[in-house]
Amino acid sequence: MVPLDKLALITERFEYLEARLSSGAPPAEIARLSREYSDLKPVVAEIAAYRQALTDLADAEAMLADPDLRALAEDEIPTLRARIPQMEQALRLALLPRDAADARPAILEIRPGTGGEEAALFAGDLLRMYQRHAEQQGWQFDLLELSQSDLGGVKEATARISGEGVFARLKYESGVHRVQRVPATENQGRIHTSAATVAVLPEAEEVDFELKSDEVRIEVCRSSGAGGQGVNTTDSAVQVLHIPTGTIVRCQDGRSQIKNKEKALSILRSRLLEKKQQEEAAKYSANRKSLIGGGGREEKIRTYNYPQNRVTDHRIELTLYNLDQFVEGRITDMLQALLASDLKERLAEAGLN
Repeated sequence: MVPLDKLALITERFEYLEARLSSGAPPAEIARLSREYSDLKPVVAEIAAYRQALTDLADAEAMLADPDLRALAEDEIPTLRARIPQMEQALRLALLPRDAADARPAILEIRPGTGGEEAALFAGDLLRMYQRHAEQQGWQFDLLELSQSDLGGVKEATARISGEGVFARLKYESGVHRVQRVPATENQGRIHTSAATVAVLPEAEEVDFELKSDEVRIEVCRSSGAGGQGVNTTDSAVQVLHIPTGTIVRCQDGRSQIKNKEKALSILRSRLLEKKQQEEAAKYSANRKSLIGGGGREEKIRTYNYPQNRVTDHRIELTLYNLDQFVEGRITDMLQALLASDLKERLAEAGLN
């Protein structure tokens, strides 16, 4: 059962906020109080429904002693007893602190790890997998930077994915992804093991991280395609250096210097915000080194085994035998399982399991 004393405190806080806003809070407080009020409103609605269900069950059980009402009570009690556990679970989830970044677009970064050219080809497969998944979900997928190898693999790729609940769904993808298959470059049919790194960051806004003009160096250069060959004659690509940290971001999404500059600065803010959150030990921002590691095979979070048509996530010990569909972007089952595991852990940490 959900602790009723905790529910009472939440309801009291909501009533205080409601009264404070109605009485005319100072302008400086209104925005903050309004956000908290909006966050608590659906929680308080869940609490009210849960309490009403408990009251209805108690009333129905009391009616069992009345011969005239017993039959009615016997009809109502099973329904109420079945509903209450479902309401408790919904309430537990509503009580969990929200990750403010969940509603934001995501910045996706993919790089090859160990494995040479085969790792670059696998990185390209992962990029296509996420792009296809985004299309299936109706999300917007914008490729901001792409550096390709001579065989068409990916040396580095950065994309922005926007839509409903993007970061909330994709944030579990950060880590080292390992592949086991016969590479296109293999002549003797031997299975090789390679790896690629994936990092998923919430897109930062200007209010999240202030970039000082004297700490940023912006350079304009030619866009490049596979193998470093020029793909147009305009100096449209933009490279941004954050001098204090040495962080470099390059964007060559389109032919507009202005748009590329805006996107590069957005990516830079996201990376620097993540770094700041690491230092503050934010709960849902892992250290980049632990997120993507060094690209070694031993640091894997997931294995893609082509001969067995198998994909295994080692964090939740889930194996699916649909790799052929998985790499086509049908990754929803895996994402939902990761979300369920995370919610279970958070409920346990909050004492709500």
